[in-house]
This record gives sequence, structure tokens and C-alpha cells, in this order.
Amino acid sequence: MLAFLSKHSSTLLALAAMFGFLLPDLSQASLPFLPYILFVLMLFTLIGIDQPLLVKALFKKEAWLYALLHGGVTTVVVASIALLFNASSELLLALTAVCATGSLFATPAIVRSMGFEPLKAMAFTIASTLMMPVILYINLTLFSGDNFALDMKSYCLRLAVFIFGPMGLSFLIHKSMSKDRLTRMHSKLAQFTVLLVFSFPFGLAGQYRWLWNTDREFAIAMFFLALAICVLFFIVGFVCYRKHGKEEAFIAAITAGNRNVLLTYSVAGAFLGPLYLPLIGALQLPTYMQPIVIRFLLKRHQKLERT
Repeated sequence: MLAFLSKHSSTLLALAAMFGFLLPDLSQASLPFLPYILFVLMLFTLIGIDQPLLVKALFKKEAWLYALLHGGVTTVVVASIALLFNASSELLLALTAVCATGSLFATPAIVRSMGFEPLKAMAFTIASTLMMPVILYINLTLFSGDNFALDMKSYCLRLAVFIFGPMGLSFLIHKSMSKDRLTRMHSKLAQFTVLLVFSFPFGLAGQYRWLWNTDREFAIAMFFLALAICVLFFIVGFVCYRKHGKEEAFIAAITAGNRNVLLTYSVAGAFLGPLYLPLIGALQLPTYMQPIVIRFLLKRHQKLERT
């Protein structure tokens, strides 16, 4: 059963987002538990990584240049377009919060499923996650208005728990266990992490349903906006890394397109404005449809190259 879920995870994740939309009460009930599930998922993912190789990758400036692209460049592009179209301050705040967000911790697994090397995607993911608090703070300061006052004590505490917590625990586990024992443990944990991932699109998509019920026209516009920024993130990553080769371009594009929006919500919560939850709910289906579309495009490209 777990092997089936893992094999068809891309399709099932998209279906989970649809079920979250169809069952908003259950989706809403699961939302308070998602930050804790995210903590566990991040910890399990980090346990399975070859830490010396990851640290080596993180010491290269390439990972941090990507993190600036992931959060900083996308913020400039999206904010410029939003201001050009006179977006409201609430929508602008929600959009730039998504831009600041680091990549999903499931990104390396998605990259691996495409046939690409996952280590670079993991380095990009960690670097963009560590860069997120800085860019998020700047974005909140710039786009929250004159009355903005961030509770730095709460902000730093949440950063310590949800970002540095799983990283620190994984480091201690790696130090206290042999490599063989870690490999055996992670092989068992990996079978269950896919089940944890399904809770995110299900638990977040219901937030979009409440907007759909109250203002359908705006909800439809929000969905197309979410689709547009998802595509825009992918294009920015692909275009900026195209000169490094096709594989590197796809890794950067996939990493840029996947956003750990729940982590940003866990860290900043109420400071993100009233449109953040509906926006990230609208983002769930485009985000989890992305691997399906990319896999189709890659197969089509490979067929064209053979003919």
C-alpha cells in the first residue's frame, strides 16, 4: 500500500487538494495540527540526508545566490507586477509573503522522481529556508503599512522551533548514531513520510473554499493568480539557470515553483494579513499539479530528441 502511495504520490497529492476543497470543515479541523506534522516531516527528511555532503553544498555561494533569487528576485518581480495592477495592500502582503517562503522539503524527492540529482535541490531548499526569515521580515516591514509592529520575541521563538529545531535535532541524531543504523531507520521512516505530505494540500485547500463560498468571483480570480505566480516562479528559476544546462535549469525551476507556505504561516501567522490563507489554499492544486505537468513535458521532450 505504501509503495503504491509513493509511486502515485503526485496524482494523489493533487487529489488531496481537491478533497480539502470539497470537505472544508475537515480541512479546517486539520489546520492546527499541520505545523507539528511539518516539524516531523522536516526532521525525517533531514535525518535521511548525507550531512557532510549537504554542508559542503551549503558552503558554496551558488546555494545562497539561488536563495536570493528564490526569495528576493521573485519578490521584486511579483511586487512590481502587483503594484502595476494596483493590487490591494492585503493582496500585496500575501503575495510577497509567498515570495519570501523557502522551498518545500519534499522538493528533493520530486526532483529525484524526475530523474535529476536531488542533493543540489536539497541545498537550494535549505538555503532558501534559512534566507526566508530575513526576506520575510523585509517584506513585512515594506508591505504591511505604517501600523506594522512584529513581535520579535514570538517571531524568533517560532523560527527556533520550526526551522532550527528539526535541523538541530537531526544533527544530534546523526552524531549519536552510526551511518548503518541511520540508513535502516530512515528506510522505515521514509515509508510513512509520504502519508504526512498528503495532510498539507488537504489541510490548506479548505481555506480557499471559504473564500469560494463568500465571494466566488474573487475566488476564481485568486485561483488564476495562484496559477500565474506558480508558473512565474518556475519560469524565473528556469530562465536564470538555463545557461548552466537543462538539468540545473529544471532543478532551479522545480525548487522555485514549490513553496513551503505552511512554514511561513507557522512563523508569522497573523502578521500575514487576511488573504494569505485563501491564497495558499488556492496555490495547493497548481503546486501539486506541477510535477505531473513537468513529467509530461520531459517525456515529450525526450521523445522529440529521439525522433
